[in-house]
Amino acid sequence: MAESDVLRAPHVLEYPYLRSLGPVLGAFFTGLRDGRILGARSADADGTPTVVVPPTEYDPATGRDVGELIEVGPGGVVTTWAWVSEPLEGQPLDRPFAWALVRPDGATTAMLHAVDAGSPEAMASGMRVVPRWRPAEARTGTLLDLACFVPEGAG
Repeated sequence: MAESDVLRAPHVLEYPYLRSLGPVLGAFFTGLRDGRILGARSADADGTPTVVVPPTEYDPATGRDVGELIEVGPGGVVTTWAWVSEPLEGQPLDRPFAWALVRPDGATTAMLHAVDAGSPEAMASGMRVVPRWRPAEARTGTLLDLACFVPEGAG
C-alpha cells in the first residue's frame, strides 16, 4: 500500500478531570508503585469467573461488587493497537510508540497502555509484552509507574 493510500484522521483526545481513587483504584495504583499489576476477581452474567484489569469497584458487565484483588501478569498479550508516529507533549513516550490494549496473564480484560516496540512492523496483535517499570525511587503511585510495555525478549 502506498503511503498516499493511508487514511489519516488527526485527533486529540483528552479527559481533563479529577477523580478520587477509593479502595480499589487506590490499591491498583499502590500496586503499580510497588511494581505489581492488580486485577479484581468477578464473574460475568452466567457466573463464569473473570479478572478485570484495571480493577473497577463494580463489575462492568453485571454491576455487582468485585471480589478480591489479585496480582496478574506481569507479561501479557496485545489484543489490538494503533501506532503513534508523532507523539504529542504529555504522552508517555517522546518517540514513536503504539497505544495498545494489553491483556495481562491471568486477566480477562485488557488495559490501555503504551508499547515501546521501535516500529509499527515490530507490533502485532497477539504478541507478548512485558512491563518496563520506572525506577523504584521515581515511582509515585500513578499509571506512569509502569513506563510502558516492551516486546517480550527485547532487552
